[in-house]
Amino acid sequence: MTPTNQAFSELKMNISYVEQSLYCTDDLKQQQLLLNGVQSVLLYIDSLVDQEIIQTHVLTALNSQAHSEIYPSFTTLESRKDTDLQRGIDSLIQGKCLYIIDGYPEFYILSTEKMYVRSTTEPENEGVIRGPHNGFVEQLSVNLNLIRRQIISPSLIVRYFNVGEKTHTKIAVVYLQDLANPELVNEVKERITSISSDMVLAPGFIEEFMEDNPFSLFPQQLNTERPDRVIANLMEGRVAILAEGSPSALIAPVTFFAFYQSPDDYHGRWIVSSFLRLIRMMSFVIAFTLPAVYIATISFHSAILPIELAHTIKKSLQNIPFPALVEAMLLELIFEVLREAGVRLPSRVGQTIGIVGGLVIGDAIVRAGLVSYTMIIVVSLTAISSFLVPSHEMSSAVRILRFPMMIGAALFGYIGIAFGLVILTIHLCKMENFGSPYFAPVAPFRLADMKDVWIRFPIWALRGRPHDARPQRLNQQKFSRSWKKRE
Repeated sequence: MTPTNQAFSELKMNISYVEQSLYCTDDLKQQQLLLNGVQSVLLYIDSLVDQEIIQTHVLTALNSQAHSEIYPSFTTLESRKDTDLQRGIDSLIQGKCLYIIDGYPEFYILSTEKMYVRSTTEPENEGVIRGPHNGFVEQLSVNLNLIRRQIISPSLIVRYFNVGEKTHTKIAVVYLQDLANPELVNEVKERITSISSDMVLAPGFIEEFMEDNPFSLFPQQLNTERPDRVIANLMEGRVAILAEGSPSALIAPVTFFAFYQSPDDYHGRWIVSSFLRLIRMMSFVIAFTLPAVYIATISFHSAILPIELAHTIKKSLQNIPFPALVEAMLLELIFEVLREAGVRLPSRVGQTIGIVGGLVIGDAIVRAGLVSYTMIIVVSLTAISSFLVPSHEMSSAVRILRFPMMIGAALFGYIGIAFGLVILTIHLCKMENFGSPYFAPVAPFRLADMKDVWIRFPIWALRGRPHDARPQRLNQQKFSRSWKKRE
């Protein structure tokens, strides 16, 4: 072997170098060829290449050419010449093949990768009633194609990176050159290039390496499988991160309220969409405070209940041997077990688990006197509210959040809940995401950005881009209804 990894003139030495570098793996194939009286070899990893491409574009091309010179030409196949054997080996493990000729210290690298591509179906986790019904797939080039087909602009930039010492995962950073803040783009690139790990497989890995607050419950980058959602965020000056082998993209930076915005909001009437968004925001509060409020009320503040309701709750609790906190914890844990089982099992069995868990077990534990009917209602409402969040990561965070709130309510009543809410608010206001405030535009308060937070204003009224992404241009559109003035 040469210290500079330069190819040898002798064919056998080149083959030996490649075999030793790949530890003589069994799927490394070599096909000996004799063209124009000169010995040559085609090297490839059998499990990575497309045999049809090799047969059609490599072997047929070689056999059909009557060369006056030894170097062949591949007119319908991506190919390049190289002299660095290490680069050749890196290409081999990416699915390319090497064509090496005896007596020449350079070789061909031919693009022969095998691709498995599934159709761009609608994502199961982000379905919409109106709007596009396609989603990302596991192939990076297809995902970039979906984005480029809808942003037909020369300012759409794609930067590739390879991360993972062993996996060499290909990552694409996508942004609009004339919109995205250069400091944000440089920060994203710096964090990606700083990743030093043997294995980086999916955006989940990248998210944890890049996020500002690794010990927070709340997700700090939006994970989506929808091209239209990525495009909308790119148009606001944000940055998208896609990875080879993953059907989802990461958006950065995002705020807390981005997780409660659904693509459906922009495909329906703005009044209806605003109402549904308000329901979702209310569900956030209900999802982590309702069990705590119930525990605090029946444990410390039952006097605030109407007399009829107080009698009903007292009657349902009279045979329950546990305090309200234990009741709630027991039901919440049962629910989490059933939910996890439903996710892991096949869909048909999962439905059965839901019926068994919801009806049979729920009814049985009430009849056994372990929990009360009122607690069943509270936990059911809480569970349904947590699933109104369009983001799975945020939904999981809210479910975890209710446990410390219940403990605080059981210890100190409403004071414990208030104390928990204050800590939560301080935490959200303090968090930053790539230099942008996580709880914007509420903290810091910015009235102009409120048009698309709690409610959604009409599309023609959304003239400015959100400040949290720090785009280069805040103005998004001009007055688009000038025809109205003529009436």
